[in-house]
Amino acid sequence: MTFREQPIHQFLADLAAKRPTPGGGAVAGLCGALSSALAQMVVSYSVGKKNLAAHQPLLENAAHRLERARSIFLSLAEEDAEAYALVNELSRLPDTDPRKARELPAAAQAAVAVPMSVAAAALDTLRLMRSLCGTSNPHLRSDLAIAAVLTEATARAARWNVLINLSSPVPGLDAAQLRSQVDRMTDDARRLCMDVERACV
Repeated sequence: MTFREQPIHQFLADLAAKRPTPGGGAVAGLCGALSSALAQMVVSYSVGKKNLAAHQPLLENAAHRLERARSIFLSLAEEDAEAYALVNELSRLPDTDPRKARELPAAAQAAVAVPMSVAAAALDTLRLMRSLCGTSNPHLRSDLAIAAVLTEATARAARWNVLINLSSPVPGLDAAQLRSQVDRMTDDARRLCMDVERACV
């Protein structure tokens, strides 16, 4: 059963269990999906309002983009769980097993690529949320601020997943460059979140 189909109580039970997946990577993706949905609610309460008529094109575009972001984050949550499960499985194989040498490098690369994508998606979503400051329903500004906080948390969580997956050498990847890249994304996410929070006071 995918995360899209799973009741939330079942996901939480699976998360709490002593098993490798779902774990922090899946949580990061689902946090992004939650924040996108919350921002989408803000837009839903803004589309069609007469006092926001000048911003309708922006709001309609935001509605579509947030719907897409929610779907992307859910997909990335699934991909992260699958990637980590495969790395975990392959790592447990004896060094003499040909499958380990053949498949582990690509699996380890995927385990880094997915949280990098989560961080990038979070950054894009925060930029969109900043554009909603002053152009969306002011009665929902606390919801917009909460959505931004959760999206920043998504980026920071993704950073941790990148760092832990780079703690061992990954063939074909420049670890220093990727660490620097995810640090920049996290710093940018923090600044954008602060922008949104200041605008929502």
